[in-house]
Amino acid sequence: MVKLTDISRVFRTDTVETTALNHINLHIEKGAFIAIKGPSGCGKSTLLNILGLMDKPTSGQLVLNGKETFVMKEKERNFLRKHTIGFVFQKFNLIDSLTIFENVELPLLYLRQSADKRKKAVLEVLEQLELGHRTKHYPYQLSGGQQQRAAMARCLVSNPELILADEPTGNLDSENGMQVMHLLQQMNQNGKTIIMVTHDDNYAKFASRILYLFDGEFNS
Repeated sequence: MVKLTDISRVFRTDTVETTALNHINLHIEKGAFIAIKGPSGCGKSTLLNILGLMDKPTSGQLVLNGKETFVMKEKERNFLRKHTIGFVFQKFNLIDSLTIFENVELPLLYLRQSADKRKKAVLEVLEQLELGHRTKHYPYQLSGGQQQRAAMARCLVSNPELILADEPTGNLDSENGMQVMHLLQQMNQNGKTIIMVTHDDNYAKFASRILYLFDGEFNS
């Protein structure tokens, strides 16, 4: 499903050149659950941004579902991202002025789905994640664990094939962290491909494969 070939990402200023990723090669099959570990500053976030089509590599190729993304126009990249990729973030990234229903509904608005279809999909995913009773609440009225489940509902509502999770348990206690990991595991068992960045060995063990990133390169 995902193939990275000789991917490098270099950030340049007038006086400094920083290599965030250095000739990365990686092949991820559909339905895999990958955990990426490594110290701060090793290139994990840069790699997720490239996988999520939020950034372009300086060199190399990223093939997603058989499509070479590096040569795509921005409109084509946006279309592929909206219809293929879901994101789960450490800081939840919920909009405080919107209800939980409205937060989860946002991806479907971008996809221009009808109101009836949006309502059905949002209510179904919120019930699935045990938040059906929280539709009219605002993020600040929910616990951290509930907010992360709402963020996962927002990720799932558009039925993405690939889920990118950036430290999804980073702001949670151990109990809620484990709950989130079991939800990710369930998503994977339901056919989703998951690529997760984590610092925690206990959470990394949920993945079928663990990759270690140091100084922009994978180490076995």
